[in-house]
Amino acid sequence: MQIPTSLKTAARTALVGTLALTALGTVMAFAQEAAPAAADAAAAAAPAPADVMEKGDVAWMLTSSLLVLFMALPGLALFYGGLVRAKNMLSVLMQCTMIVALVIVIWTFWGYSMAFGDAPSPYWGGLGKAFLAGVTPESMAATFTKGVVIPEYVFIVFQMTFACITPALIVGAFAERIKFSAVLLFVALWVTVVYFPIAHMVWDSDGLIYGWGALDFAGGTVVHINAGIAALVGALVIGKRTGYGKDNMAPHSMTLTMVGASILWVGWFGFNAGSNLEANGGAALAMINTFTATAGAILAWVIIEVVARGKASMLGAASGMVAGLVAVTPAAGFVGPVGAIALGAIASVICYFFVAVVKIKLGYDDSLDVFGIHGVGGIVGALGTGIFNAESLGGIGYGDMSVGAQVWTQFLAVSVTVIWCGVGSLVLYKLVDLLVGLRPTVEAERQGLDLTSHGEVAYHS
Repeated sequence: MQIPTSLKTAARTALVGTLALTALGTVMAFAQEAAPAAADAAAAAAPAPADVMEKGDVAWMLTSSLLVLFMALPGLALFYGGLVRAKNMLSVLMQCTMIVALVIVIWTFWGYSMAFGDAPSPYWGGLGKAFLAGVTPESMAATFTKGVVIPEYVFIVFQMTFACITPALIVGAFAERIKFSAVLLFVALWVTVVYFPIAHMVWDSDGLIYGWGALDFAGGTVVHINAGIAALVGALVIGKRTGYGKDNMAPHSMTLTMVGASILWVGWFGFNAGSNLEANGGAALAMINTFTATAGAILAWVIIEVVARGKASMLGAASGMVAGLVAVTPAAGFVGPVGAIALGAIASVICYFFVAVVKIKLGYDDSLDVFGIHGVGGIVGALGTGIFNAESLGGIGYGDMSVGAQVWTQFLAVSVTVIWCGVGSLVLYKLVDLLVGLRPTVEAERQGLDLTSHGEVAYHS
């Protein structure tokens, strides 16, 4: 049968069309499969987004660094100075001043490297950045937001102020009865052996405690437990003040103590909110918590005094103020404002018990209650962070641990700090006593350290 030419032409046209469509479909399918691979290859070949440095973050961190320095000088110096007797006022001011100067130099030489150097060790950062080797104005340090950085010099200065105030806190435990040379030698050794390794373990991404997931926003372990344990060991090793329990050792100027405590509170906003490393909502949370926890602690301490003694004292209000500040330090960026009030009040009650009852019962002479407030308050704050961090209690729920697991991790962090600091401090006190002696003569102590150690007096009648 003869097929018409028109039908043959139509068939050929249909066949060609079918083949074309099939080929087109094959090409499109291949293109779809190849597109992701091509995109991945292009992304890999493209340069990574540049890190961003915000001038607002830098300005806030510069300000925060100054606020923390303000806490030490003159804040802590005046707070402690007002609490001692007039004949020892200048000795405390001088100790705080010289500690700040000494630690700044040590931090620059080897401290920053030991705490935040590049060595991948869980215990220290090595000496690769000793004398700030490799650090330039163009060097950047990471913040808590990926891709956001601040100048490394700013980070160095901010952390330096923490290293300065921590050993200065310790001297309150043995105020009025230690040689000036012993203070300086002990501090130089202590920051090297105790502070820098703990700072690395807690805050460096390679650190042992950091790796556990422990929460310490601004220094509950690094600053306050560290200082409190070293203070207790020092008070026990050095012994009681001459005339303790017999002579009148009341604070010589509660006015100066109030001024110093108020400066501490103001400076603490740099301490806590600055630890966020960025000027954003995290810093705002830390700031409001530094208000609310402190207020709760002041009220709690004063209420206890009224119930127990019938009167509210300025010393009690100042003590509660510091207790609340200490307790909220590790928690500042992790808990809610209401939880912070509860944490501050709880810490105040427990610190009051240690200051008014435990110290008296055990008979140790912690002159200015460094252990009772900083050590105990730091422990309460560190453990309380694991509780009040929970979203059900108003916290941000940082991490994926349960409350029980987080509290256990906090306990481990506290335990490591207590043991490392306690053993290290004991050895260093004994070493300093062997090298230069810890205590002045009884005669020099009775005359006052202002005159016998520094040849001057705070007041001329």
